[in-house]
Amino acid sequence: MPTTEHIAWRNGALHIEALPLADIAAEVETPCYCYSAAAIAQQYRALADALDGLPARIHYSVKANAGLAVLRLMANLGAGADVVSEGEIRRALAAGIAARDIIFSGAGKSAAELAFALDAGIAQINVESEAELRLLSSIAARRNAAAHVALRINPDIDAQTHRKITTGTKANKFGVPWQDAAGLFAAAANLPGIRMSGLAMHIGSQITSAAPFHAAFERLAGLAAELRGEGFAVESLDLGGGLGADYGASTPGSTASTLDVREYAAAVRAHFAAPPCRLLFEPGRFLVADAGVLLTRLLYEKHAGDKRFLIVDAAMNDLLRPALYDARHDIVPVNRPAAGAAAAPADIVGPVCETSDTLARNCPLPPLAAGDLLAVLQAGAYGASLASMYNSRPLAPEVLVSGARMAIVRRRPSHAELLAAERIPDWLETT
Repeated sequence: MPTTEHIAWRNGALHIEALPLADIAAEVETPCYCYSAAAIAQQYRALADALDGLPARIHYSVKANAGLAVLRLMANLGAGADVVSEGEIRRALAAGIAARDIIFSGAGKSAAELAFALDAGIAQINVESEAELRLLSSIAARRNAAAHVALRINPDIDAQTHRKITTGTKANKFGVPWQDAAGLFAAAANLPGIRMSGLAMHIGSQITSAAPFHAAFERLAGLAAELRGEGFAVESLDLGGGLGADYGASTPGSTASTLDVREYAAAVRAHFAAPPCRLLFEPGRFLVADAGVLLTRLLYEKHAGDKRFLIVDAAMNDLLRPALYDARHDIVPVNRPAAGAAAAPADIVGPVCETSDTLARNCPLPPLAAGDLLAVLQAGAYGASLASMYNSRPLAPEVLVSGARMAIVRRRPSHAELLAAERIPDWLETT
């Protein structure tokens, strides 16, 4: 059965740090998310240590897990934030991340969001089109402000990952063609309120090979040298994120699918051994994926011929990744099966009225009874942050664990609270 250092079996029960997951489920009820603070800190320090000696700064990608408690933990570890909306800027600030440590990315920033970012005084705006650059200039000029800008390029590098999370090819909406960078730097020099001082890129998520990073870093380093040769200032290089997590490598029949952080750092050093500027990094999934568990309880087991279905109380509205990306997660019983217990394949499905509401297919599991707890592992990234209230299901609560301490960091809203957020117009009232 798969475990990590901080999510492990003890005396036949699955624990998160020092707490049995069954105890958390009894207090919070299921479905619920649980995160290990120690696991997050361990991943952050592994990356920071691997980059030691470089002029590097880690900006956590908020979209991976945007909870205020997780963001405060990141701030305490020394991370800045990479954000993609005004809401994420507000979250980062509320969690204690200083504006000077926030980078604003994203292909579709609105005028209101750009104005908010300028007023907040964030460190850098990664501009992704000429139209955005000119809009930002007009907003900054009206405020008599200087926008600190990095130009996000699209290096046209295939990250060799899932097509829905590839961001660095010319077929993707992100960034400007790398060949256009010099022209946009020249245009920016004549735009009021713009201080163009860096380059940025991000080629995709869940990258498990060093080869795409080498190709992208080589292109970025070469472009930066060309721009400096033409007299443009390049004071920072934002290398994005993309380091993958290991989803199910310990399941029988599968193979390891992660890129060691030291191999990633070696790729950075190969192309930026003595960079004449700051290096910025935007990890998200790598820092939080393995730290999270989605707890769910078995409602029913049923069979259709030789097909075994386990119907649980978590659903695609709680964890969208399997339906959205055909993603896989290890799913294990919270009570460790007896030695030699025969496992049989099962589809683990939820209550949502969609065939795609399937958390796992052909997952080998021992005999189970209604009420038994299951743990969906590697659920710390893009689980709670992608959740919805489809089928009028309240959002699952989130719990942060540190040693023997736990805190409910987002409670489950009541049905009454969900209804109170809506109104029926007067003209629909019956007489």
